[in-house]
Amino acid sequence: MAASTFANTSHVFPRHTQVIPPRAARGDGCYILDKDGKQYFDGSGGAAVSCLGHSDPDVIAAVQDQTATLAYAHTSFFSSDPAEELADLLINHAPDGLDRVYFVSGGSEAMESALKLARQYFTEIGQPQRRHVIARRQSYHGNTLGVLSVGGNMWRREQFAPLLIETTHISPCYEYRGRADGESAFDYGQRVANELEAEIQRLGPDTVMAFVAEPVVGATAGAVPPVEGYFKRVREICDQHGVLLILDEVMCGMGRTGTLFACEQEGIAPDITAIAKGLGAGYQPIGAMLCSKQIYQAIEEGTGFFQHGHTYLGHPVAAAASRAVLRKLTQGGLVRRAAVMGEKLNAALQDRFGQHPHIGDIRGRGLFRGLELVADRASKAPFAPDLALSKKIKAAAFEAGLLCYPMGGTIDGKTGAHILLAPPFIMTEDQIGEVVDKLDIALRAALPG
Repeated sequence: MAASTFANTSHVFPRHTQVIPPRAARGDGCYILDKDGKQYFDGSGGAAVSCLGHSDPDVIAAVQDQTATLAYAHTSFFSSDPAEELADLLINHAPDGLDRVYFVSGGSEAMESALKLARQYFTEIGQPQRRHVIARRQSYHGNTLGVLSVGGNMWRREQFAPLLIETTHISPCYEYRGRADGESAFDYGQRVANELEAEIQRLGPDTVMAFVAEPVVGATAGAVPPVEGYFKRVREICDQHGVLLILDEVMCGMGRTGTLFACEQEGIAPDITAIAKGLGAGYQPIGAMLCSKQIYQAIEEGTGFFQHGHTYLGHPVAAAASRAVLRKLTQGGLVRRAAVMGEKLNAALQDRFGQHPHIGDIRGRGLFRGLELVADRASKAPFAPDLALSKKIKAAAFEAGLLCYPMGGTIDGKTGAHILLAPPFIMTEDQIGEVVDKLDIALRAALPG
């Protein structure tokens, strides 16, 4: 990636001090243009954020109108029309049982709120001994210390381990790597789901607070969907033991997988869920935690006070932007479009890369697609980590004018690599061809041999 000419004078603390990115100048539909005028197709929506692209006039107008009317009001004093109306819209489209919405500024805050609500719920109903959280290996739930503890990516956790709360991790539902020869997909899903039962028994059923999972695993594994029946078994186990099911839909939710909530395709509803990213589509920073009526009533009929809070809860401008986004996703038909265009993108990826010697698996749902890179297709052997393949692919794609989301450590936090694609829902069929062509150029430039 080219270094900025402003690198020596910038006071911005970048993500990596040795990789100074060029400056983005403006957005235009599915594209971002830098200050030199170079155009990049946003094939990852940033980090699966920009579901509407970068210049939606209706969302821009909603932000401008709300800023002119009321920019900010602290929720210890006021609610606001945008927040109330957005909450109504979300609950009207939410899985059965979800009844209340707690607005925050992003995904990590939403997941942190979910964990704290789960703990307070059990103290309110007289079960303070419930403190254990179970999650899955190779998961990602955010970067605050609380949700970093729950995440199962070892590389992200390693240097902060002394600061993290105790969490145990079971196997992910990762069919490409985990299903045994001769084992059906359904039986595989039941087997790994039953690890949750075993871990609850090991910890003590009356001590487990929650199980946390992404319905479709995003950044750390590359759009890995569950097999049929997996989450239904997980729901059964949680119900049997009074354990809360927390679903992290920060990346895979809000239409990204072809339904507004990713869990709709599993035929289940969570007790608590977290959303963000596509909720605001990048026009404003916003996230939300949704909970069941039962959980809300426990607080309402107990202390009445959720012992939590952030300065920008229910921010009126963020809520107004998100209200406009959600209307486009639902009434505007863009969730349905994501499902249709996702199948077309998948077909194009399969056609171009389905027999590629170094792509072992192409997976995902809707406009949330992952390609797992392998040194050898037959054995599924990964490339050596010291090749830094994901960094090379990202740089080569960037040079070709494509923004994508390659990551290393797909298998265990150290080995394996994948590419994540999460383009805007407004992309056209011609742009599907553009993405595939540019990704092909990047792979040819970056792969060994």
